[in-house]
Formats: sequence, structure tokens, C-alpha cells
Amino acid sequence: MNNHLQDRPNILWISLEDTSPRFGCYGDRLARTPNIDRLAGEGMRFSSAFATAGVCAPSRSAIITGMYQTSIGTHHMRTTHTETCAPELPTPYHAVVPHYVKTFTEYLRAAGYYCTNNKKTDYQFETPLTAWDELGDDAHWRNRDEGQPFFSVFNPILTHESGMWPDKERHALETDPDEVTLPPYLPDTRKSREALARHYDNIADSDQIVGRLLRQLEEDGLADNTIVFLWSDHGEGLPRAKRWPYDAGIRIPLLVRWPGRIQPRTVSDRLVSLIDLGPTVLSLAGLAVPCHMHGQPFLGEQARQRDYIFATRDRYDQAYDMVRAVRNTRYKYIRNYDPNMPYLLWISYNNRHPIQQEMWRLHLEGKLEGVQNVMFGKRPVEELYDTVSDPHELNNLATGPGHRDALLELRYALDEWRKQYGDLGDLSEEQMVERFWPRGIQPHTSAPVFVPITAESPGIEATTEGGSFQGPLLVQLYCSTQGASITYTTESGENARWKLYTGPIRCCAGTTTVRVKASRIGYKNSEERWAAFTVTE
Repeated sequence: MNNHLQDRPNILWISLEDTSPRFGCYGDRLARTPNIDRLAGEGMRFSSAFATAGVCAPSRSAIITGMYQTSIGTHHMRTTHTETCAPELPTPYHAVVPHYVKTFTEYLRAAGYYCTNNKKTDYQFETPLTAWDELGDDAHWRNRDEGQPFFSVFNPILTHESGMWPDKERHALETDPDEVTLPPYLPDTRKSREALARHYDNIADSDQIVGRLLRQLEEDGLADNTIVFLWSDHGEGLPRAKRWPYDAGIRIPLLVRWPGRIQPRTVSDRLVSLIDLGPTVLSLAGLAVPCHMHGQPFLGEQARQRDYIFATRDRYDQAYDMVRAVRNTRYKYIRNYDPNMPYLLWISYNNRHPIQQEMWRLHLEGKLEGVQNVMFGKRPVEELYDTVSDPHELNNLATGPGHRDALLELRYALDEWRKQYGDLGDLSEEQMVERFWPRGIQPHTSAPVFVPITAESPGIEATTEGGSFQGPLLVQLYCSTQGASITYTTESGENARWKLYTGPIRCCAGTTTVRVKASRIGYKNSEERWAAFTVTE
């Protein structure tokens, strides 16, 4: 391993699910999060970090590509299966993004980083073959070559929305339901309190996983040269939070520990979007951020300040919607493109939530009171909230006096954002899918071919079979599918390590068998092809 690579920092991501900042370090007195709180005390806590959507797949798509989901057609949640109750919908399919779009981890791998993901993806497209060195339950930085810098992701899933369901309860409640505080717009019943108590228990259990990962860094002597990020893919899995661009659905915890560079117990109120995570990692690794990315670094030499964060609500399971939101440090503006639709569109998965069931039950009985009826009212065309004085976003200021300047500013910011990045929400699902998969057929990545280069054969002819050559020999790989990335290995067997192809492969004396595959995001992977090259000196 060369010295240049050894000087680069390691980077660890710990990504939780469906979690608002219900940690002790964020002032929550009910939380049992000693490991997370210690991490915050050793680094920086961000108080104004937000997801681009209040649901997993669109948010994680924006994170892994650094591009807004509405600009590349990954704003659905999710399309890899046929809806049994709505088979007419144009699913299943994978989003097909522009040919130049890669997972940002490819840039890290090309620079020599060992990239692992344990193990959630959920990008609204199948994970490219070239995204990770390791993807799965055993993926870990400990499997890399000695001295190789790493980017490792761990995804504790305990805090997912479904963890609040009684049938998903993993152990007896340790959080006292009488101690939890529900948002004022949710029904305060025993069933609701028990659901939220389960969430606190799941956060506490996730904290133990965080502690184990931090201890592993220390055991390996890596804590001082590893930048640790902890975040959630969106806000908490409660009604009017998950799947919505209200702060409860998009405000997330974000902690960063960077020994020697970030002072302990630091708090930042700068606006951060999860779309900035990938560009920030590239910045920290000393790599240029590709110009097509929409996110911007918030740490490192390329760091920039943002004025707004943007969020969307779109096509989730059976329910097709279109809501756009923009927020600055104080005000949130929300635009409902279909104001005649009810808030509570039918999403069968959402109706499994015990608090949602309580909402329906009490609504039927006429027992919901005051703001608990907010999700059963009529949608306004526009919503404007002062998030400082009204953190639950219940007092719509869009039509009242006194906030005209904020309304106009955020209206304009949203319009400019849509113009700059495009918005495929303007297309119907059928039109978008036809663009991705013409006539419902998934495009296929072509299999790579081999181009041998020697003094006598300067790369004019390609082969699929290899051959014998007078050395020295380089083998160039070529795939005719625009935007495809190639992965290769010279090892045999199912456990071979596959490398990202970035330049010609040098073959030494003897026989080298090269196996190759190619993939492009949204396309079907190519078949594997192999060729044997015999080199004589």
C-alpha cells in the first residue's frame, strides 16, 4: 500500500432508520443512548440536518448518488414488486438514471478505498456490481488489505417504523409508556404510548450496536484515523412524520467525530441535507466532487454553506402524491400539487402502524380533539410554518399577514430549485417507466470484451477468448453499454474478490484467467465472461 493511500482517513458511517433526534445529546431526557452521547461529546452535533424525503428509498437514492431523487426518477417508494392490490400499476421496475451517474462509492474505490456495506441498500435501483467491495452480513473493514483506507457502512435496522408494531416486539418494554411524550397531533392513548415506548427501546438497543462498532475501531487501533458519521435515513416512523416533509419526517440526527480536526462537544446549526453526505465523504478523502452531483460538502476543503434544504413526497406504495418543500433556518414552505386529495391516502403498510390504527378508530368514533384532526382536514395549496415558534408545524402562515416576505422568498427558491435540477414528478408514472424500460423491457448491459495490447498487437482487435502472447501484455476491457462500469477478478471460485476496472490489467508470465462483468444503474447486469491469457517472455 503506497504512502499516499495510508495518509487518507478511514470513514465509518452508522446509519439508523426512521429516527428523529431522540437522543440524550439532543436533550431527550427519556433516551438511553450513552454510546451515541459519548460520540457526540467527542465530535460535532448538527442541529439542522434533514433528509430529502421522509421515507427510505428516495432518501437513500439521494444519498448514494448525491442527486435529488426527483431529478433522476428515484422518487418512488418502491417498485421492485407488483402491488397485489393494485396490479395495474406499472411495476415492477428499476429506475434508470443518466449514464454518467454512479454510486459515489465508485469514486472512492477507484482512489484505492476499500468500501463495505453491512448491509442495507434500498436505492430504488438494484445495487450496481461495482458499488461495494463487500455487501452483506459479513461486510467489514477488517476484511481489507493491511494499510488500505476504508469506507465502511453499518445499518442497524432496529429503529424501523415496523419496530413499533406489537407483533415485532423483541422483548418486554423497558421504557415506561407513561413517561413518553407524543406529538400533540397524535392521539394520546395507551396503544400510542406503548408504540412510542417500543421506539425508545429500539433506539437504546441500537445504541449498543453503535458502542460495539466504536469499540472495534479502538481494538483495531483505528479510532484516531477514522472519521465517524452517525445519522438516520429520515425522521421518525410516526404518522404525519414518515412519508411527509414536515420536520418530524425529515429532521434527522447527525453526529461527526473527526479526531484532531473537530473539537469535542461542538454544535453546528448550519443547514445540512443528507444529499450532502456523499460529496462530503469525497471531500474528506481528498477527491474532487463530480460536477453532476447536487449535494455539496459540509466538511473538508471543499465545504460550502447552503441556504436551503429541499424535500419531497411522491409515489409511495399504492399512493401517488406530489408535495414539494423548502426550508431555511426558520421557515418551512410546502406546496401541495394535488390539494383536493386527502392527507391520508391509502397506503396499506402505513395502516399497520398502531398509532395510525388509533387515529382511524377515534376518528370513526368522533373522539379526536383539536389538532389531532389535522390529518383528516383539507389540504391547503400552500403551507408556511415558523419552525422556531411552531416546531410541530400546525399554524399555517401562508394566507395570513406578516409573513409575506418569507412566503415569496421560499416560493421563489422552490421554483428555482425545480428549474435547476428538473422534476420528474411532472411526468406520469407510466411515462417515466416507458422512458426507463421501453415496452416494459429492462435494458441489458452488454458483456465486456478483452483488448490485448502488446508491442506487436497495439489494441486494434478485441477478443472474447484470450490467447497466447509475447510479453509484456496489457489487457484492456471494453463494454459497449454507455455508462456501464466493469468489475473483474483474476481469482476463481464464488468467493473471489472483484475489483473495479479503472485501467488496463497487466498480465505476468504464465497463464492469467480474467473474469469480467459489467453493470449500469437500472440495467440488467451483463453475463460473466472469462478469458485465459498466456504470456511468454
